[in-house]
Amino acid sequence: MEKPYEWANGAELEEHSRRKHKILREYFFQYITVRCQLPQQERFRLAVIDGFAGGGRYKCGTSGSPLIFVEELKRAIDAVNTQRAAQGLGLIEIECLLVLNDFSRDAIERLKVNLAPLQTDIQSTTPRLHVRVEYMNDPFEGAYPKIKRALEQGRYRNVLFNLDQCGHKHVERATLVDIMRSYSSVEIFYTFAIEALISFLKKADPIKLADQLRPFGLQSTDLSALEGAMSKNTWLGAAERLVFDAFRSCAPYVSPFSINNPGGWRYWMIHFANVVRARQVYNNVLHDNASAQAHFGRSGLNMLSYDPSHEDGALYLFDVSGREGARTQLLTDIPRLISEAGDVIRVGEFYEGIYNATPAHTDDVHQALIDNPDIQVITPTGGERRSAKAIDAGDILKLKDQKSFFPMFFDAGKKT
Repeated sequence: MEKPYEWANGAELEEHSRRKHKILREYFFQYITVRCQLPQQERFRLAVIDGFAGGGRYKCGTSGSPLIFVEELKRAIDAVNTQRAAQGLGLIEIECLLVLNDFSRDAIERLKVNLAPLQTDIQSTTPRLHVRVEYMNDPFEGAYPKIKRALEQGRYRNVLFNLDQCGHKHVERATLVDIMRSYSSVEIFYTFAIEALISFLKKADPIKLADQLRPFGLQSTDLSALEGAMSKNTWLGAAERLVFDAFRSCAPYVSPFSINNPGGWRYWMIHFANVVRARQVYNNVLHDNASAQAHFGRSGLNMLSYDPSHEDGALYLFDVSGREGARTQLLTDIPRLISEAGDVIRVGEFYEGIYNATPAHTDDVHQALIDNPDIQVITPTGGERRSAKAIDAGDILKLKDQKSFFPMFFDAGKKT
């Protein structure tokens, strides 16, 4: 199952890798531009750790993740400073520590060769971008203590880990938890093969695994029995819940979506974040890359509540049809959520409560708030929002007195 890349002779780029690299590229660009928005800002410092860096460029010439990070740093700082200059603001400088680790010595040597031209180009064309590259040649778990010391010594607060492993066993769950708890602003992209996770869960807790798969008519006793199910929607629904359950305690926001590969849902790319804004941006990037990742279940605010006995699940590919279904469900789900809080909730608190349980685009959530006949969006000064684009985290969501949806409960003493 774990097939190491032959970087010395040129590694083949598989379709699931192509899809996850496109998401990684676009999210990283958004990450930089979002973090460089303050008008008073003069400098942004970050560290990027690629734990399974590979050789940097595939046989077909396509960039791997280390080169993607450098290319997008250059593109982002150019875009940010062009906009700042147009607004009459001072230009910004970016300092990035790029730690590139791989167990393969061939991969690291090839990576040094492939990255050198980009480093030279930045030095000559982008003087406000400072990239320091550190190479390591260890198993990730062996490298992590050294990486952590380097980040502590450099006092890096903004940290992004890319952990694109073969299989599942090369990154311990305890390490994921430690990463997410060690830095004030940290995110992880974590990739693995679902077969490897199921093999691990079979040994760790076979009874729980069997219970999780049984409602979907799936068996955990033989992995080969799942082979024919991996391209079916019911399998995706079961596996997504299993993945979320395995990792939800690692971070406040866990995105448990599978890479939508023609060969079936075998590879998972999870995004871990500590702040809701990161999950919002990630969801939006997935919608910009429709069909790159997949979800099966509900598309409103309770995405993992799919019940196979009711057959109410649907395939959500972050595309136009998926968004239409999400808008319909949001119109019902949002007032119910507000009513669970009483009748009022701050928008920021609302975000924090929903983004681990929805694949929806931010624009669709905002439009559902404006279009919903049962909700008022009230500004901090007491006015009412009329535009979805103007909604702010400091606004208040309030249920109207006359509600069109069925109440969650009523006085038990009343006769109906």
